[in-house]
Amino acid sequence: MYNDEQNLYHYTYRKDGSEPGQRYDAHPTVDEQIHNYQAGPQQPVQEMKPVKKNRMGLKITALALCCALLGGAVGGGVAWAVGGSGGNGTEVNVSSRPAAQVSVHTVDGQTAMSDAEVYAAGVNSVVSINVTGTSGYNFFGQAVQTASAGSGFVLTKDGFIVTNYHVVKDADTVKVTMYNGDEYDARYVGGDEDYDIAVIKVDAADLQPVTLGDSDDLNVGDHVLAVGNPLGELTFSMSGGMVSCVNRAINVDGTPFNMIQTDASINPGNSGGPMFNQYGEVVGIVSAKYSSTGNESVEGLGFAIPINDVFAMIQDIMTNGYVTNKPYLGITGGTMTEQMAAQYRYDVKSGVFVYSVEEGKAADKAGLRMGDVITKVDDHDIKTMEDLTAVKKQYAAGDTVTLTVYRSGETMTVELTWDAVPAEQQVQEDTQSSQNNSQGNGGYVDPNDLFEYFFGRR
Repeated sequence: MYNDEQNLYHYTYRKDGSEPGQRYDAHPTVDEQIHNYQAGPQQPVQEMKPVKKNRMGLKITALALCCALLGGAVGGGVAWAVGGSGGNGTEVNVSSRPAAQVSVHTVDGQTAMSDAEVYAAGVNSVVSINVTGTSGYNFFGQAVQTASAGSGFVLTKDGFIVTNYHVVKDADTVKVTMYNGDEYDARYVGGDEDYDIAVIKVDAADLQPVTLGDSDDLNVGDHVLAVGNPLGELTFSMSGGMVSCVNRAINVDGTPFNMIQTDASINPGNSGGPMFNQYGEVVGIVSAKYSSTGNESVEGLGFAIPINDVFAMIQDIMTNGYVTNKPYLGITGGTMTEQMAAQYRYDVKSGVFVYSVEEGKAADKAGLRMGDVITKVDDHDIKTMEDLTAVKKQYAAGDTVTLTVYRSGETMTVELTWDAVPAEQQVQEDTQSSQNNSQGNGGYVDPNDLFEYFFGRR
């Protein structure tokens, strides 16, 4: 059950065509040999000319074969019954153990399952995603087409599917394949690059959705399973491991991510697939594999986005096409450096330097000015622009925070209420990202694996 029964590479070496599990006689017994001898030859026997034999070589070979057979029978426990005075024939013992039956359970959050049962319960909710896109133009001005693959999982019966943003962001076409072989054309609903999440939609009914779990309940050492489409070819493969770390902060090209770290085998093409716990619940979205660092090969480092961190955003995308309550500060800023501190004669050497303030937005309402340096948001120290981006992810539009700001040689605090990112800006950023990649500015990133691009071989 839950294997590819139409696998063209599934064949048998058995001459009688029998399959594994069927008992068959490998050699005739001594009685059968005697019977066959008495019955006489069934076909004319061609007379053979005598061949001069090296009897010493034959004796040595026979002795070696006997030793090998006896050693294998004793060491491996295989019963080769040698015919003797009792008339017993030579036979091979083949196990008659029946094939294990995998039960398909309903995921209820209470029943712990074996790995095989988790796969059986969830594989029909996993999808293979194949994407085509355009990665700039060649010397003759012709568009260069690309193809890549990823994974995803069904969130609702009517066809909403969750995957990674980097899997589908530059797609011209998106095709989804279910475990039973059904194929659908999918449309892009929306996504968020800062959280690497996206939602696509297929026109279908009565699909099998996953059951979401609580990623906050994960502990280091818990068993987890990833199901997806590694290498874009080995569809619906499962790998398993443990939770190596929770709340692992990693930085990808200036964008901070909070991740579940696991030693489960995760490869290009797994991105966007589900991470299951032992109860068959989805607790994470497989995002990438830290495949290498420098010239050193790295193994056993996989990552998944905690489902609790992004579920509300996924619902928002399903409804509005984008994250409506994403916090917005309304400044143009950059990391403060020692060189800048020396140039401007500032006493602070780290933080976020405010280059400009957008009129009427949160920073302007809070009284921030050009030249200010943000050093804290509530109790969070801000040393770089990446720190500010990471802290913003902990808030939503409408939340109020206290900013610690350096201005004109003094440190002060201001109250700030986050605005929401304007809808037109989110759409513009999404469109600009697609245009930049289609023009070759930044290159079309094969969405098989986010970390393969940022940390792997380029």
